Amino acid sequence: MTDEELIEKLKAGDSACFGILIELHSQKVLNIAFNIVRNLEDAEDITQEVFIEIFQSIQHFKRESKLSTWVYKITVNKSLDFLRKKKRKKRFGILQQLFSADSAEPRISIRNELHPGIELENKERASILQDAIEQLPEKQKTAFVLNKIEDQSYAEVANIMDMSIASVESLLFRAKQNLQKLLGDYYEKNEK
Repeated sequence: MTDEELIEKLKAGDSACFGILIELHSQKVLNIAFNIVRNLEDAEDITQEVFIEIFQSIQHFKRESKLSTWVYKITVNKSLDFLRKKKRKKRFGILQQLFSADSAEPRISIRNELHPGIELENKERASILQDAIEQLPEKQKTAFVLNKIEDQSYAEVANIMDMSIASVESLLFRAKQNLQKLLGDYYEKNEK
């Protein structure tokens, strides 16, 4: 089924096609949300919110971009809204949920037959990189996650983030510079 056929059936209220939409995009939506919020339970909640939003607003889809781009744009917006609300709660001292990076394991399983010491070192490096990504400004982090982790093209990232390709390139360049500085500082302090 083409995107156009799927959109038409969704707009007509075909619930079976909504199931197809979920099947096609739920894993990617979950991965994007997880890579932004870094907590699996929160990412699963955001994924549900994304598909509720799509169900409620499919009539307003204007076809100015691909359906997948629209879905991922909603995902990024919901994820960033979640982070903003979380920061607001923290700032004003309202009850806040404590998040643990250890409890949020991505749903990606990689068969790895490395020595246990090498596996541990790789996990530590991944954790250090993720901590550095978390320190990036919001727009840099979003562009970096979409392009480098979710493998979206510059054009797709630009559509999702509502900006020009040149702006995305600039964000990615600054994100790489910031990551090099953060990781360089870390290794300078810890590897001596």
